[in-house]
Amino acid sequence: MPRQLGELEDAVMSRVWQWNRPVTVREVLEDLQQERSIAYTTVMTVMDNLHQKGWVRREVDGRAYRYTAVSTRAAYSAALMNEAWSRSDNPAAALVAFFGMMSPEQREALQDAMRIVAPTFPEPSGDRAPADEAPPETGR
Repeated sequence: MPRQLGELEDAVMSRVWQWNRPVTVREVLEDLQQERSIAYTTVMTVMDNLHQKGWVRREVDGRAYRYTAVSTRAAYSAALMNEAWSRSDNPAAALVAFFGMMSPEQREALQDAMRIVAPTFPEPSGDRAPADEAPPETGR
């Protein structure tokens, strides 16, 4: 499970994910400098650390490296959510609390996602009748 990215790692990875192409330290540096004062060597160290941690792969391009994301921001976010959820001593309660924190837009996104993945879920096991069937008569 990936650890949560630090603030500067996240700023760098946000650009790598957004641009969705191989990037150089110089490109990331120039974009970061629009927001903050930062040295080339700092960005180079962060990108090297991200490579060592497996977040990016790199290829030599002349005298520089070009870095590419290993996975997507969505996969990273999903892994963080899964890790947090799996650490709960009551996963159902954690989900209920999480859903309660969602904005209307997030709930709509969740509903959209469920429509996409629902056909791939196996049928639940147990005695419960499907929602579109009436429960069996008890004969009382």
